[in-house]
Amino acid sequence: MKDNIIAIDKAHVWHPFDVLHADNICIEKAEGIYLYTSDGRKILDAISSWWVNIHGHANPIISKAIYEQALVLEQVIFAGFTHPPAVNLASKLMEILPFEVDQIFYSDNGSTSVEVAIKLAMQFWYNQSIKRTKIIALEGAYHGDTFGAMAVGERNVFSKPFQPYLFHVEFLPHYTCSEQECIAHFEQLAKTNDIAAFIYEPLVQGAAGMRIYSKELLSKLIAIAKEYQIVCIADEVMTGFGRTGKLFASEYINLPPDIMCVSKGITGGFLPLGVTAVNKKIANVFDSLDKEKRFYHGHSYTANPLSCAAANASIAILTSEECRKAILRIEQSHQSFLSQMLGHPQIKSIQSLGTILSIELNIGNETSYFHNKRDELYRFFMNKNILIRPLGNVIYVLPPYVIKNEELEEIYNAIIELLNLS
Repeated sequence: MKDNIIAIDKAHVWHPFDVLHADNICIEKAEGIYLYTSDGRKILDAISSWWVNIHGHANPIISKAIYEQALVLEQVIFAGFTHPPAVNLASKLMEILPFEVDQIFYSDNGSTSVEVAIKLAMQFWYNQSIKRTKIIALEGAYHGDTFGAMAVGERNVFSKPFQPYLFHVEFLPHYTCSEQECIAHFEQLAKTNDIAAFIYEPLVQGAAGMRIYSKELLSKLIAIAKEYQIVCIADEVMTGFGRTGKLFASEYINLPPDIMCVSKGITGGFLPLGVTAVNKKIANVFDSLDKEKRFYHGHSYTANPLSCAAANASIAILTSEECRKAILRIEQSHQSFLSQMLGHPQIKSIQSLGTILSIELNIGNETSYFHNKRDELYRFFMNKNILIRPLGNVIYVLPPYVIKNEELEEIYNAIIELLNLS
């Protein structure tokens, strides 16, 4: 049976970011921070399975919540209907999100939550008969793979086939210019009165290599945006739900967004769910009986009751004292390892924020997602039964919060071994 599954997968199942007919490892079960393969391996999941699994695999509290919900209501159209899991989740989110939320809009994943945010920002101006059509994004941005989200992301090989169809975006070169130049450039763009929105990943740009950037710079950019009434969109799809040490990275910034996108960790990695939260300023423009001012956007699985039940259980765990202490413990462990590794000749840069540890290796002259060492690095860790998926020559650790200190040490020791072999 195992061989049959692997053979069919290789022949017919198309996996993301890979060649067709690739060899893929079959996972039969998972528990805590470990993945168990069909051939008997036990793999430490050091990246929370693409950053989603914050409380460990097969968490019994979330599993029970989904099971109990499935016995009552598994799915219902969300146009014209509602249900307790969605309403309860909206209430919880309004309590923990770091700005004054007026409305919660549900979608299916991080990319769709960004699509919703972009459409809301553009229609915000359209509904007022004001022509503002441009968006500012940051150099190195990644906001998803659907068209709108792709348009506000860095133009690279991922988006090259589709670039003729993407709308124009002003990308702010915050890595390649000084802070003063960056601020001046942003203000010059803002003064044109044609900027509809500013979208940003607060403090950490995930796909760009887990780059951590200045909260002071971001605060100044948001302040300018607000001065010119530009809609501010915080993409917290990756940074939300404790990843940066605080519940949300926007808590480090002294000015709130108008719109926030969250996903990934929201359900603890059990089921897909996206949320776009907006303040009253945005919502008021849509609060009309005029049919042309409605927001015509929806998904078949909008506010799926099972996903909402999982999210409610996940947030209950996340806001517990035990989870808060676990996040702090991981943060302190990363900081200790960072201090130990500073100055290592094989490290170009090392950064840490909350549960995120990022190491840019000093191999070659180029830092790139497509660095030719990427596959070699991936295989090195997989041979040690540790799942670390490098972003080119950047390796990072983003573990579930249930990871133990000795398991963190296992990861750190593997990194040290890699560096000493280089």
